[in-house]
Amino acid sequence: MRVYSANVPLMTMIYDTPKDLLSAEGTDLGCTGWIEITQERIDLFAEATGDHQWIHTKPDKAKDGPFGTTIAHGYLTLSLTNQFLPELLQVTNISMGVNYGVNKVRFPSPVPVGSLVRATGTVGEVTELDDGVQVVVIITVEVQGSPKPACIVESISRFIN
Repeated sequence: MRVYSANVPLMTMIYDTPKDLLSAEGTDLGCTGWIEITQERIDLFAEATGDHQWIHTKPDKAKDGPFGTTIAHGYLTLSLTNQFLPELLQVTNISMGVNYGVNKVRFPSPVPVGSLVRATGTVGEVTELDDGVQVVVIITVEVQGSPKPACIVESISRFIN
């Protein structure tokens, strides 16, 4: 079992080749560094996606809403897993790595503006392919100080020889 401090990320787990992942099922990947969720980040995501719901983009109205402030879009939180994944896991000798998709995604709790978030990861199923390896990484996005995670996703990546 790997132990990590609440404020210091572990070093990235680096695998030399895709085949090295075949023995990695169940590996605890530790945690990433923290990212602050600013209103600017939320607004930029709203602009990019067209989702301008007031609970995300209207601080004056949101202070009287169910969360007492604006919150990040669930899909913004999910999209951060793409930034977090290389902090958790890398494969060096590949021609390319691709996001293949996700299995299950859940958003158990909101991410209020001003929150700090980070991810932890565990290697799930690893499957050998003709040209590389497919790996499922279970990523949990935590909100500092919150007892419940903000997002849990089974992220699927392919690392091609």
